[in-house]
Amino acid sequence: MKLADTCVWVELLADTPTGRRYRKLFETPEEVLLPTLVLFELRRWALRELGDDEADRIVAATRNAHTVPLGEPAALLAAELTVRHKLPALDALIYATALHHGATLVTCDAHFESLPGVEYRAKAAA
Repeated sequence: MKLADTCVWVELLADTPTGRRYRKLFETPEEVLLPTLVLFELRRWALRELGDDEADRIVAATRNAHTVPLGEPAALLAAELTVRHKLPALDALIYATALHHGATLVTCDAHFESLPGVEYRAKAAA
């Protein structure tokens, strides 16, 4: 199971060179975890960058992913991860959700580069 970080979704939806590298991940969307926090960040990005209609279309495109809410165990783990790895709160919550569900966090966000359970790939050159 893989958990795609917000940056992966954004790159994929924007059809960037980085996003195209992640297409294979989304060929089996039922194996992709979508934390509600990523859904929040994704919709916020779409509303800000693309407007209401496109934000609705993007949320609809996530429907085949396996949406998972933030639960107490992941929230408590995130607090520890924030302190241990000096992660911003939302990043720690997303990372903790991946760890709690036994998923690999797939990201192009350098905050996660050397953490266990993370598949990090730097953004492709434009």
